[in-house]
Amino acid sequence: MASDRVDEFRIDISDEQLDDLRRRLAATRWPETEPVDDWSQGIPLAYLKEVCAYWAEKYDWRAREAHLNSFPQYKTELDGNGTHFIHAPSPNENALPIVITHGWPGSIVEFHKVIEPLRDPASHGGDPADAFHVVCPSLPGYAFSDRPSKTGWAVPRIADAWGTLMARLGYGRYVAQGGDWGAMVTTSIGARDPEHCAAIHLNMPIAPPDPETMDSLTEREQSALAGMQHYTEWDSGYSKQQSTRPQTLGYGLVDSPAAQAGWIIEKFWSWTDCDGHPENALTRDELLDNVMLYWLTATGASSARLYWESFRTPPMDEVKVPVGCSIFPKEIFRTSERWAKKRFGSLLHFNELEKGGHFAAFEQPEVFVDEVRTCFRSLR
Repeated sequence: MASDRVDEFRIDISDEQLDDLRRRLAATRWPETEPVDDWSQGIPLAYLKEVCAYWAEKYDWRAREAHLNSFPQYKTELDGNGTHFIHAPSPNENALPIVITHGWPGSIVEFHKVIEPLRDPASHGGDPADAFHVVCPSLPGYAFSDRPSKTGWAVPRIADAWGTLMARLGYGRYVAQGGDWGAMVTTSIGARDPEHCAAIHLNMPIAPPDPETMDSLTEREQSALAGMQHYTEWDSGYSKQQSTRPQTLGYGLVDSPAAQAGWIIEKFWSWTDCDGHPENALTRDELLDNVMLYWLTATGASSARLYWESFRTPPMDEVKVPVGCSIFPKEIFRTSERWAKKRFGSLLHFNELEKGGHFAAFEQPEVFVDEVRTCFRSLR
């Protein structure tokens, strides 16, 4: 029987799980070195070995676990699936509720630097009037959310579940934010729940090129098209595998921590504004914090299934609420203001940033917070 109960949750990883991780890392059977001197064939052997040695010998999960547990966490059943989420209400009772959604290969770890500034701006040099009640769910099949045992968990169903979650928390009016799959879910919320969702903000809006502009492309639009072409030719193999055979891939990801780390960190090299090395954008600990939420929960296969459910048929329904867009220069898919206006009926905010990539809240937390505050300020 379905339950509306909301239970407190804490991350509590056993010593046995950590011992097993170190054992598996020590027993990794490595391939030969790649015959190129760059990342063009994937994550280099020497770097992945270095990361895995650090992971086994120096990485302090207990410190990271304690930090993540500093955010109030809960689980509740949404449409039959147990959902893990952070719920950090603001001390300002008039704060605007916001649901923020991650994507793949991200997690709630992406938001650990922005939750407090959004929740309590007065304590972080901001205006108390910009406060949010912050809700950050883990997608179905990701991290500490349950793994769906049946098909059907495509983007629209997740959007409906998030609407149910916000209502269950007592938020009759809210805004939504997201990037990657989170952008798709957030866009779907804007299409499906306009009675309660006042507006949305996206840091990877899916607003395709307008054919009518092809004869007058701006420099940034030309760059965006080149980026899409690069993705198709050199960067999309992971999506083809995950959208067609996620189960086959999952055996390796769930069994081998080196495989799981390589599969994820390579995308942080490709999609962050890192000037050729992921640790120019994020610390090694931060990269591993995110990998750990896949490894410890054995969600390499279940997280990939979202691609099987939705990648080939992304929902493109009419969005009925105002939309804000923040375009970071190293994003996978970028749009222009005139393309966004063609896709979305009401453009609330549009800004092109000078630095940052796909994981905006993780890479550029101060800029991300400012963009979210600016976008929604007129709705208070």
